[in-house]
Amino acid sequence: MQYVKFGNTGMDVSRICLGCMNFGDPDPNDVFSMAKDYDESKIIFERAIELGINFFDTANVYQSGSSEDYLGRLVRDFGINRDSIVVATKVGFDMRPEMPNGGGLSRKNILAEIDHSLERLQMDYVDVYQIHRLDPFTPVEEVMETMNDVVKSGKARYIGATTLFAWQLERMQKLAEQHGWTRFASMQFQYNLLYREEERELIPLCRDRKMAIVPWSPLAGGKCAQPLSESVSDDEEDINVLTMLLTKPAIDEVDKPVVEAIEEAANNRGCSMAQEALAWMFNKKYVTAPIIGAASVEHLEEAVSALDIVLDDDEIQLLESAYVPHVKKT
Repeated sequence: MQYVKFGNTGMDVSRICLGCMNFGDPDPNDVFSMAKDYDESKIIFERAIELGINFFDTANVYQSGSSEDYLGRLVRDFGINRDSIVVATKVGFDMRPEMPNGGGLSRKNILAEIDHSLERLQMDYVDVYQIHRLDPFTPVEEVMETMNDVVKSGKARYIGATTLFAWQLERMQKLAEQHGWTRFASMQFQYNLLYREEERELIPLCRDRKMAIVPWSPLAGGKCAQPLSESVSDDEEDINVLTMLLTKPAIDEVDKPVVEAIEEAANNRGCSMAQEALAWMFNKKYVTAPIIGAASVEHLEEAVSALDIVLDDDEIQLLESAYVPHVKKT
């Protein structure tokens, strides 16, 4: 396993982050209704530890809180030294949609939800506490001051943000600087060969500010990992997920050439499409650690093996040349 610093901090993280969104009690009302139960999650988690992965990402909202519960139980059941791993979680989406103050980034909700997350995780602190997108109804001053207070209270070591526009991120970072508050150490956003819009503004801003870059959906919901002939799905869950990830719920004419390029490059190299697409991301030195939402041990091992693939300029040109702009997702 390779390890890097987490942006402009002294904390070391594995170059692969295990996403725990699909860990938790299966619930047909959640986006990922086919979540892995505890025994299935345990197998994937154990292999991640064996492979040297020390970075785990979840959120309070994943599987209605049971993702955090599973992660905490796994850490305890395997006797993991808490100081040896990096745990990130998020706040913002509705946890109690039927009630007032059931979500968002108000001071009330952030301070309540960090305690709820720590209780589910059975931990004294999280390493990275992230806002799960921006709350349009809460002043950013309130958000940044409260996140600073979470750090100062010892309940989080660092803070991060997810899926912002570049101007929003810069405004919030400048606000923190002006008040002497904790700044975001990391940024999560969708980034893959089918969706590269953040290369225009957000990635250059993160690089300039020396922030950790932690992409989610590095395989575009699996669309970068299989030929077009195998990628069309009528499964309602797949369609719901892809609608969230991409501009359309299915691969269209804009994306077909990119998928075909991944298939060609993978065939030329003699590796899988998933390995090729992940190798492209690992070759972007500004990427800290993509979030791999492994559904099996095999998926996890495939991702780790991609760390050793070095792409040449012609291969990168083949993978990138067919891309055309998309509507930016928020």
